[in-house]
Amino acid sequence: MNTSWKKTLAALLWILAVAVAPSSAKDESIDQLIARADAAQPGQQPDLYLEAAERELKATVESYKANRPQDGRAGLEKIVTYADKAHASAIHSSKRLPHTEIKIRRISTRLRDLKSNVDVDDQPLIQTAIDKLEDFRTDLLRSLFPSNKHD
Repeated sequence: MNTSWKKTLAALLWILAVAVAPSSAKDESIDQLIARADAAQPGQQPDLYLEAAERELKATVESYKANRPQDGRAGLEKIVTYADKAHASAIHSSKRLPHTEIKIRRISTRLRDLKSNVDVDDQPLIQTAIDKLEDFRTDLLRSLFPSNKHD
């Protein structure tokens, strides 16, 4: 085989690998993603947990839209759990703090939007989840901007 043919073949294989990699990650279940996050390096965990929280958020919104509030309530608990793991691993590793705070803020905003579109009985549950996410954001911001006060 001549050298230019090998280079072309290598480039095509690389493009194919890059194109297939994101789609296989999307095919991964949330449980598989969590297992991968649990086993990941501390610096990679926040992103993986946040991806799981965002996927769970999407499923939760769909559950409420499909008039399956019990599935939505279970999803809220999972969102909070995954966001907590993301926030804890970001603080522990001191990596991805701003990114984690931004992503949790976006999830919180989407939950606020959801709150206005659900039954009155489910609104307090969603507000509780929002409050917990805001607590995580506060912790992250405190880690980003430590107080100079000496107690």
